[in-house]
Amino acid sequence: MTGTKISKEQFLIEHNRLSPANLQATLVLLDRFKEEKMPLLKDNGWSVDKMRIPFISWMLSFQAIEKRSGKIKKTKQIFRNYPETHCN
Repeated sequence: MTGTKISKEQFLIEHNRLSPANLQATLVLLDRFKEEKMPLLKDNGWSVDKMRIPFISWMLSFQAIEKRSGKIKKTKQIFRNYPETHCN
């Protein structure tokens, strides 16, 4: 599949075959990538050679943003009163 234009579904199959579990993609992710990176996709064809590295880079940055936004929510401090101790 080198250098040839293929369908989005074929690109997804080939990408997922070559990728580890944390970089597996869905059609929804491909659609979002196409919306955000329209200049890279001048025609409707997908090329594994030309599109896979930009797609992986986009996925990694997308995952980093999701992690950061998740950490902000998780790092909200919760203050609790400690039980009082009595010294004799």
